[in-house]
Amino acid sequence: MKGKNEQRAGLLYGIGAYGMWGLVPLFWPLLEPSGAVEILAHRMVWSLGVVGIALLFLRRWAWVGELLHQPRRLGLIAVAATVISVNWGLYIWAVNNGHVVEASLGYFINPLVTIAMGVLLLGERLRPVQWAAVATGFAAVLVLAIGYGQPPWISLVLAFSFATYGLAKKKVDMGGLESLAAETAVLFLPALGFLLWLGASGDATFLSGGAGHGALLAATGLVTAIPLVCFGAAAIRVPLSVLGLLQYLAPVFQFGLGILYFHEEMPPERWAGFGLVWVALVMLTWDALRTARRTRAEALRLAVRAAEAASPTGASAASPAGSDTSVIK
Repeated sequence: MKGKNEQRAGLLYGIGAYGMWGLVPLFWPLLEPSGAVEILAHRMVWSLGVVGIALLFLRRWAWVGELLHQPRRLGLIAVAATVISVNWGLYIWAVNNGHVVEASLGYFINPLVTIAMGVLLLGERLRPVQWAAVATGFAAVLVLAIGYGQPPWISLVLAFSFATYGLAKKKVDMGGLESLAAETAVLFLPALGFLLWLGASGDATFLSGGAGHGALLAATGLVTAIPLVCFGAAAIRVPLSVLGLLQYLAPVFQFGLGILYFHEEMPPERWAGFGLVWVALVMLTWDALRTARRTRAEALRLAVRAAEAASPTGASAASPAGSDTSVIK
Protein backbone atom coordinates (compact mmCIF):
# COMPACT_ATOMS: atom_id res chain seq x y z
CA MET A 1 0.00 0.00 0.00
CA LYS A 2 2.83 2.37 0.88
CA GLY A 3 4.44 1.82 -2.53
CA LYS A 4 1.18 2.60 -4.32
CA ASN A 5 0.67 5.73 -2.24
CA GLU A 6 4.21 6.86 -3.01
CA GLN A 7 3.70 6.33 -6.73
CA ARG A 8 0.37 8.16 -6.62
CA ALA A 9 2.00 11.06 -4.79
CA GLY A 10 4.87 11.03 -7.31
CA LEU A 11 2.42 11.15 -10.19
CA LEU A 12 0.66 14.14 -8.64
CA TYR A 13 3.99 15.88 -8.05
CA GLY A 14 4.97 15.25 -11.67
CA ILE A 15 1.66 16.54 -13.02
CA GLY A 16 2.05 19.57 -10.76
CA ALA A 17 5.58 20.31 -11.96
CA TYR A 18 4.90 19.98 -15.68
CA GLY A 19 1.50 21.61 -15.30
CA MET A 20 3.07 24.70 -13.72
CA TRP A 21 5.74 24.81 -16.42
CA GLY A 22 2.99 24.54 -19.01
CA LEU A 23 0.89 27.34 -17.52
CA VAL A 24 3.76 29.76 -16.85
CA PRO A 25 3.07 31.69 -20.10
CA LEU A 26 0.12 33.20 -18.19
CA PHE A 27 2.55 34.67 -15.65
CA TRP A 28 5.17 36.45 -17.77
CA PRO A 29 2.78 39.00 -19.35
CA LEU A 30 1.82 40.12 -15.83
CA LEU A 31 5.36 41.45 -15.44
CA GLU A 32 5.11 43.98 -18.26
CA PRO A 33 6.34 46.66 -18.80
CA SER A 34 9.51 44.93 -17.52
CA GLY A 35 11.65 43.69 -20.39
CA ALA A 36 12.73 40.09 -20.82
CA VAL A 37 16.28 40.74 -19.58
CA GLU A 38 15.09 42.55 -16.46
CA ILE A 39 12.63 39.73 -15.70
CA LEU A 40 15.42 37.19 -16.25
CA ALA A 41 17.73 39.05 -13.86
CA HIS A 42 15.05 39.14 -11.17
CA ARG A 43 14.40 35.44 -11.73
CA MET A 44 18.09 34.68 -11.12
CA VAL A 45 18.37 36.85 -8.01
CA TRP A 46 15.14 35.77 -6.30
CA SER A 47 15.61 32.10 -7.21
CA LEU A 48 18.86 31.99 -5.25
CA GLY A 49 17.06 33.43 -2.24
CA VAL A 50 14.24 30.88 -2.39
CA VAL A 51 16.54 27.91 -2.95
CA GLY A 52 18.95 29.15 -0.26
CA ILE A 53 16.11 29.22 2.30
CA ALA A 54 15.05 25.72 1.27
CA LEU A 55 18.59 24.39 1.67
CA LEU A 56 18.95 26.14 5.01
CA PHE A 57 15.71 24.52 6.21
CA LEU A 58 16.86 21.08 4.98
CA ARG A 59 20.43 21.62 6.29
CA ARG A 60 21.96 20.47 3.01
CA TRP A 61 25.19 22.46 2.75
CA ALA A 62 27.91 19.78 2.74
CA TRP A 63 28.02 19.76 -1.07
CA VAL A 64 29.24 23.39 -1.23
CA GLY A 65 32.70 22.64 0.14
CA GLU A 66 33.07 19.58 -2.08
CA LEU A 67 32.03 21.53 -5.17
CA LEU A 68 34.53 24.32 -4.57
CA HIS A 69 37.34 21.78 -4.80
CA GLN A 70 36.15 20.36 -8.15
CA PRO A 71 37.05 22.78 -10.97
CA ARG A 72 35.61 20.52 -13.67
CA ARG A 73 32.17 20.41 -12.04
CA LEU A 74 32.31 24.16 -11.45
CA GLY A 75 33.00 24.64 -15.15
CA LEU A 76 30.06 22.44 -16.08
CA ILE A 77 27.81 24.39 -13.71
CA ALA A 78 28.94 27.62 -15.39
CA VAL A 79 28.02 26.11 -18.77
CA ALA A 80 24.65 24.97 -17.42
CA ALA A 81 24.00 28.42 -15.93
CA THR A 82 24.85 30.12 -19.23
CA VAL A 83 22.65 27.98 -21.44
CA ILE A 84 19.70 28.02 -19.04
CA SER A 85 19.97 31.82 -18.98
CA VAL A 86 19.65 31.84 -22.76
CA ASN A 87 16.73 29.43 -22.52
CA TRP A 88 14.89 31.37 -19.81
CA GLY A 89 15.49 34.77 -21.37
CA LEU A 90 14.39 33.74 -24.86
CA TYR A 91 11.33 31.95 -23.50
CA ILE A 92 10.20 35.03 -21.56
CA TRP A 93 10.77 37.22 -24.62
CA ALA A 94 8.89 34.79 -26.88
CA VAL A 95 5.84 34.65 -24.60
CA ASN A 96 5.66 38.42 -24.19
CA ASN A 97 6.07 39.01 -27.93
CA GLY A 98 3.40 36.67 -29.28
CA HIS A 99 5.43 33.51 -29.96
CA VAL A 100 3.96 31.08 -27.42
CA VAL A 101 3.20 28.41 -30.05
CA GLU A 102 6.71 28.59 -31.49
CA ALA A 103 8.13 28.38 -27.96
CA SER A 104 6.06 25.27 -27.26
CA LEU A 105 7.52 23.70 -30.40
CA GLY A 106 10.99 24.07 -28.87
CA TYR A 107 10.01 21.84 -25.96
CA PHE A 108 8.22 19.39 -28.24
CA ILE A 109 11.38 18.84 -30.31
CA ASN A 110 13.72 18.90 -27.30
CA PRO A 111 13.67 15.06 -26.90
CA LEU A 112 14.66 14.69 -30.55
CA VAL A 113 17.50 17.18 -30.16
CA THR A 114 18.66 15.40 -27.00
CA ILE A 115 18.81 12.09 -28.87
CA ALA A 116 20.72 13.68 -31.75
CA MET A 117 23.24 15.20 -29.32
CA GLY A 118 23.68 11.81 -27.67
CA VAL A 119 24.68 10.35 -31.03
CA LEU A 120 26.94 13.22 -32.08
CA LEU A 121 28.61 13.99 -28.75
CA LEU A 122 28.41 10.79 -26.71
CA GLY A 123 28.62 8.19 -29.49
CA GLU A 124 25.32 6.60 -28.50
CA ARG A 125 23.72 4.11 -30.90
CA LEU A 126 20.11 4.49 -31.92
CA ARG A 127 17.50 1.86 -32.55
CA PRO A 128 15.76 1.95 -35.96
CA VAL A 129 12.61 3.56 -34.55
CA GLN A 130 14.70 6.31 -32.94
CA TRP A 131 16.42 7.00 -36.27
CA ALA A 132 13.00 7.24 -37.92
CA ALA A 133 11.76 9.63 -35.23
CA VAL A 134 14.80 11.91 -35.60
CA ALA A 135 14.39 11.93 -39.38
CA THR A 136 10.69 12.78 -39.00
CA GLY A 137 11.59 15.62 -36.63
CA PHE A 138 14.11 16.97 -39.15
CA ALA A 139 11.42 16.87 -41.86
CA ALA A 140 9.10 18.77 -39.51
CA VAL A 141 11.66 21.54 -39.06
CA LEU A 142 12.00 21.83 -42.85
CA VAL A 143 8.23 22.08 -43.28
CA LEU A 144 8.02 24.75 -40.57
CA ALA A 145 10.96 26.66 -42.07
CA ILE A 146 9.14 26.78 -45.41
CA GLY A 147 5.95 27.88 -43.67
CA TYR A 148 7.66 30.61 -41.62
CA GLY A 149 9.85 31.69 -44.51
CA GLN A 150 12.85 31.12 -42.23
CA PRO A 151 13.98 28.45 -39.75
CA PRO A 152 11.94 28.44 -36.51
CA TRP A 153 14.90 29.89 -34.66
CA ILE A 154 13.04 30.46 -31.37
CA SER A 155 12.09 26.77 -31.24
CA LEU A 156 15.57 25.61 -32.26
CA VAL A 157 17.42 27.81 -29.75
CA LEU A 158 15.08 26.75 -26.93
CA ALA A 159 15.46 23.07 -27.86
CA PHE A 160 19.26 23.12 -28.26
CA SER A 161 19.87 25.27 -25.17
CA PHE A 162 17.71 23.03 -22.99
CA ALA A 163 19.28 19.88 -24.43
CA THR A 164 22.75 21.31 -23.70
CA TYR A 165 21.58 22.18 -20.20
CA GLY A 166 20.40 18.60 -19.70
CA LEU A 167 23.73 17.24 -20.92
CA ALA A 168 25.66 19.50 -18.53
CA LYS A 169 23.38 18.54 -15.63
CA LYS A 170 23.92 14.87 -16.42
CA LYS A 171 27.69 15.36 -16.21
CA VAL A 172 27.49 17.41 -13.01
CA ASP A 173 25.28 14.78 -11.31
CA MET A 174 23.81 16.89 -8.50
CA GLY A 175 20.40 17.07 -6.86
CA GLY A 176 17.78 19.47 -8.18
CA LEU A 177 17.93 22.02 -5.36
CA GLU A 178 21.71 21.87 -5.09
CA SER A 179 22.31 22.29 -8.81
CA LEU A 180 19.84 25.18 -9.07
CA ALA A 181 21.51 26.86 -6.08
CA ALA A 182 24.92 26.48 -7.71
CA GLU A 183 23.69 27.77 -11.08
CA THR A 184 21.89 30.77 -9.63
CA ALA A 185 24.93 31.52 -7.43
CA VAL A 186 27.01 31.76 -10.62
CA LEU A 187 24.40 34.07 -12.15
CA PHE A 188 23.63 36.10 -9.01
CA LEU A 189 26.32 38.79 -9.19
CA PRO A 190 25.93 39.54 -12.93
CA ALA A 191 22.14 39.63 -12.51
CA LEU A 192 22.31 41.85 -9.41
CA GLY A 193 24.84 44.12 -11.11
CA PHE A 194 22.54 44.52 -14.11
CA LEU A 195 19.56 45.35 -11.88
CA LEU A 196 21.60 47.95 -9.95
CA TRP A 197 22.78 49.50 -13.21
CA LEU A 198 19.22 49.51 -14.50
CA GLY A 199 18.07 51.26 -11.32
CA ALA A 200 20.87 53.84 -11.48
CA SER A 201 19.96 54.65 -15.09
CA GLY A 202 16.31 55.12 -14.15
CA ASP A 203 15.04 52.28 -16.35
CA ALA A 204 14.21 49.74 -13.63
CA THR A 205 10.55 48.88 -13.09
CA PHE A 206 10.92 47.08 -9.75
CA LEU A 207 10.07 50.16 -7.65
CA SER A 208 8.57 52.46 -10.26
CA GLY A 209 5.89 49.92 -11.16
CA GLY A 210 4.42 49.93 -7.64
CA ALA A 211 4.40 47.44 -4.78
CA GLY A 212 2.27 44.90 -6.66
CA HIS A 213 4.61 44.87 -9.62
CA GLY A 214 7.63 44.53 -7.34
CA ALA A 215 5.98 41.60 -5.56
CA LEU A 216 5.33 39.89 -8.89
CA LEU A 217 8.98 40.29 -9.89
CA ALA A 218 10.05 38.84 -6.55
CA ALA A 219 7.65 35.93 -7.12
CA THR A 220 9.77 34.81 -10.09
CA GLY A 221 11.91 33.01 -7.50
CA LEU A 222 8.93 30.95 -6.40
CA VAL A 223 7.83 30.37 -10.01
CA THR A 224 11.28 28.92 -10.68
CA ALA A 225 11.77 26.89 -7.50
CA ILE A 226 8.35 25.34 -6.77
CA PRO A 227 8.04 23.33 -10.03
CA LEU A 228 11.62 22.12 -9.59
CA VAL A 229 10.89 20.92 -6.06
CA CYS A 230 7.80 19.08 -7.32
CA PHE A 231 9.85 17.57 -10.14
CA GLY A 232 12.47 16.35 -7.67
CA ALA A 233 9.76 14.78 -5.50
CA ALA A 234 8.30 13.04 -8.57
CA ALA A 235 11.65 11.79 -9.85
CA ILE A 236 12.29 9.67 -6.75
CA ARG A 237 8.79 8.18 -6.68
CA VAL A 238 7.86 7.25 -10.26
CA PRO A 239 9.74 5.43 -13.05
CA LEU A 240 11.63 7.48 -15.62
CA SER A 241 9.30 6.14 -18.31
CA VAL A 242 6.39 7.87 -16.54
CA LEU A 243 8.36 11.12 -16.21
CA GLY A 244 9.19 10.87 -19.90
CA LEU A 245 5.48 10.83 -20.72
CA LEU A 246 4.63 13.60 -18.27
CA GLN A 247 7.20 15.95 -19.84
CA TYR A 248 4.88 16.43 -22.83
CA LEU A 249 2.27 18.06 -20.58
CA ALA A 250 4.20 21.35 -20.52
CA PRO A 251 4.40 21.97 -24.29
CA VAL A 252 0.84 20.67 -24.74
CA PHE A 253 -0.42 23.28 -22.26
CA GLN A 254 1.76 25.96 -23.86
CA PHE A 255 0.50 25.06 -27.33
CA GLY A 256 -3.11 25.16 -26.12
CA LEU A 257 -2.60 28.55 -24.47
CA GLY A 258 -0.95 29.92 -27.60
CA ILE A 259 -3.97 29.05 -29.74
CA LEU A 260 -6.92 29.36 -27.34
CA TYR A 261 -5.82 32.15 -25.00
CA PHE A 262 -3.28 34.22 -26.95
CA HIS A 263 -5.05 33.57 -30.29
CA GLU A 264 -1.88 33.01 -32.30
CA GLU A 265 -2.26 32.01 -35.93
CA MET A 266 -1.89 28.40 -37.06
CA PRO A 267 -1.78 28.25 -40.88
CA PRO A 268 -1.95 24.80 -42.58
CA GLU A 269 1.83 24.48 -43.03
CA ARG A 270 2.35 25.06 -39.30
CA TRP A 271 -0.20 22.37 -38.47
CA ALA A 272 1.65 20.05 -40.88
CA GLY A 273 4.98 20.73 -39.15
CA PHE A 274 3.55 20.21 -35.68
CA GLY A 275 1.82 17.06 -36.90
CA LEU A 276 5.15 15.60 -38.01
CA VAL A 277 6.70 16.47 -34.64
CA TRP A 278 3.88 14.71 -32.82
CA VAL A 279 4.28 11.64 -35.04
CA ALA A 280 7.99 11.58 -34.15
CA LEU A 281 7.18 11.85 -30.43
CA VAL A 282 4.62 9.04 -30.64
CA MET A 283 7.30 6.85 -32.26
CA LEU A 284 9.80 7.71 -29.53
CA THR A 285 7.29 7.05 -26.76
CA TRP A 286 6.21 3.72 -28.23
CA ASP A 287 9.83 2.62 -28.65
CA ALA A 288 10.75 3.70 -25.11
CA LEU A 289 7.80 1.85 -23.56
CA ARG A 290 8.51 -1.28 -25.62
CA THR A 291 12.18 -1.23 -24.67
CA ALA A 292 11.38 -0.68 -20.98
CA ARG A 293 8.93 -3.61 -21.05
CA ARG A 294 11.51 -5.90 -22.67
CA THR A 295 14.17 -4.80 -20.19
CA ARG A 296 11.90 -5.57 -17.23
CA ALA A 297 10.97 -8.96 -18.69
CA GLU A 298 14.62 -9.85 -19.25
CA ALA A 299 15.54 -8.73 -15.73
CA LEU A 300 12.74 -10.90 -14.35
CA ARG A 301 13.93 -13.93 -16.32
CA LEU A 302 17.50 -13.46 -15.08
CA ALA A 303 16.28 -13.10 -11.50
CA VAL A 304 14.24 -16.31 -11.76
CA ARG A 305 17.21 -18.19 -13.22
CA ALA A 306 19.50 -16.92 -10.49
CA ALA A 307 16.98 -17.93 -7.81
CA GLU A 308 16.59 -21.40 -9.31
CA ALA A 309 20.35 -21.89 -9.52
CA ALA A 310 20.84 -20.78 -5.92
CA SER A 311 18.05 -22.89 -4.43
CA PRO A 312 18.69 -26.51 -3.23
CA THR A 313 15.83 -27.73 -5.38
CA GLY A 314 17.36 -26.13 -8.42
CA ALA A 315 20.75 -27.67 -7.65
CA SER A 316 19.33 -31.17 -7.31
CA ALA A 317 17.25 -30.76 -10.44
CA ALA A 318 20.34 -29.65 -12.29
CA SER A 319 22.40 -32.66 -11.10
CA PRO A 320 22.55 -35.86 -13.23
CA ALA A 321 19.68 -38.25 -12.64
CA GLY A 322 22.08 -41.15 -12.38
CA SER A 323 23.81 -39.79 -9.35
CA ASP A 324 20.51 -39.41 -7.48
CA THR A 325 19.43 -43.00 -8.21
CA SER A 326 22.79 -44.36 -7.18
CA VAL A 327 22.39 -42.72 -3.78
CA ILE A 328 18.93 -44.23 -3.37
CA LYS A 329 20.22 -47.63 -4.18
